[in-house]
Amino acid sequence: MHDIEPYYNWRHLYTAEEDEYSPFYGREYSEFEYSNAVYNYYIHPQWDEFGSRNLYMKILFTDYQFNFVIIELLGEWNDTIDNDIETMKRNIIDVLIAQGIRKFILIAENVMNFHSSDDCYYEEWWEDIRDEGGWIVALDMPVQTRDEFRRAKLDHYVHLLEDDKWRTYQPSHLYNMVDNIMLKRLE
Repeated sequence: MHDIEPYYNWRHLYTAEEDEYSPFYGREYSEFEYSNAVYNYYIHPQWDEFGSRNLYMKILFTDYQFNFVIIELLGEWNDTIDNDIETMKRNIIDVLIAQGIRKFILIAENVMNFHSSDDCYYEEWWEDIRDEGGWIVALDMPVQTRDEFRRAKLDHYVHLLEDDKWRTYQPSHLYNMVDNIMLKRLE
């Protein structure tokens, strides 16, 4: 786990710690001091803690002109015990929505487990953005995690897409590709 780094090839375009509108503005990172863990496994220090015990994130890119954000996730998404969706919604998503973000791309390839509860916070998130053409997409969620999401019927709010080549795109190209798919789905 400690060698899984957040995607870094867009850092010349955007860093959340330098974005005054970001919930992670002003954060400082160590390359050598490992302090956060998913269960007993230390994770790379570049991942951002946002209040969850076993789920971490990195805001890879935010565009306030086109109102979208790309967030990479790592760990276990547990709504049953820890209500991770409430923590994420209150500490991160609400801050981004207040800055005009309406379209969310969640890179979920490193979300190893998902445990559902109710859908209240997903519904709230969806209601906060849908009237302004917003959407939520989870990209490349592992099969077992995706199945749990579907069983909980959360794919009504968070659309599940696959594109294992997302790293080959620039952020605006990834956004355009996802936005075109979502325009067709939401018609």
